Amino acid sequence: MPAVFESVSPWMMVVGFLLVLGPLVTLHELGHYLVGRLFGVKAETFSVGFGKELAGYTDKRGTRWKLSLLPLGGYVQFSGDMNPASQPSEEWLAMPEEERNRTFQAKPLWQRALIVAAGPVTNLLIAVAIFAAFIMSFGLPTTPPVIQAFSEDSAAQAAGLEEGDRIVALDGTPIKDFEAVSKRVLPFPGRSITITFERDGQRQSLPVEIASVEMVDRFGNESRVGMVGIYSAGREFVPVGPITAVGAAFKQSYTVVGMMVTGLGQIISGERSVKELGGPIKIAQYSGQQLSLGALEFVNFVAFISLNLAFINLLPIPVLDGGHLAFYAAEAVRRKPASPRSQEWAFRTGMAFVLALMLFVTIIDIASLPIFGS
Repeated sequence: MPAVFESVSPWMMVVGFLLVLGPLVTLHELGHYLVGRLFGVKAETFSVGFGKELAGYTDKRGTRWKLSLLPLGGYVQFSGDMNPASQPSEEWLAMPEEERNRTFQAKPLWQRALIVAAGPVTNLLIAVAIFAAFIMSFGLPTTPPVIQAFSEDSAAQAAGLEEGDRIVALDGTPIKDFEAVSKRVLPFPGRSITITFERDGQRQSLPVEIASVEMVDRFGNESRVGMVGIYSAGREFVPVGPITAVGAAFKQSYTVVGMMVTGLGQIISGERSVKELGGPIKIAQYSGQQLSLGALEFVNFVAFISLNLAFINLLPIPVLDGGHLAFYAAEAVRRKPASPRSQEWAFRTGMAFVLALMLFVTIIDIASLPIFGS
């Protein structure tokens, strides 16, 4: 019998997309704004959305707060920030000294770096807050790393593992729960892993080839994951306090970012297909799907997208926050900034790369739509 997949209406995709990226990008920019204000930098404009202004007002500090036509995020423009590389210009030098001292370029290197880093850090804290709230509400999930059963054609069973074995290490790294097994197996289909386990009080090790499995969810989305074919006894949720919950949320965020780094490395090396990259259309598709599943699933998805935004923005690519931070790091080492010309060319190249990448992933998104038979 052919598989039957659930479909999500286009309007739900649009609503889901706006509810995900709109607030997350706006809060990202709010992080820049608040730290800039802390250091006395004047913000000329804070826009929710892009394009033509629909409504707005100017506060007593001279910042224009506005709602713009395209609700796909937002931006903050600091005083004196007149070019992508944030370099002093003739217009900036012509400012009165008092006004110039309130510009972004006039601030010390460490303050500029903190202002730039504040956006991605805000996205990280949003994800941590969501994960911590889930842990506080439902408890900390723990699953003993004991094999209860095997799947059909289990790679672990074929290698010699048995029911009741307690997994204690993977490739020599100790583990405490079953979730650690998934984290070390799912991203690495086709690789080999050494599983160390305890049986009847004796510790043994066996090499296991991780199977490559094509998974298809209820919406028809395909993904290639690694599996060794073992089942645990079941997950338990242990009530914890806020400090433990926040610590566990940071740990979960670290794990998710680590999987992003692994996936990106596999795509660059050719181990994974570039088709696994996703652009705005795929984000909209997944946003609508998660929204259709309910509030909890959708909020959890928001946390993952927030971590994606933090990770992407910290990549050392000019025009992204990570590119600015890379230049600041070089400036700290060299004791002087890179030349305006080199920064200008770097940021032009970075902009061209980002636009080309966006076009590339959008084409992949369009090609994967059902209307093209994918």
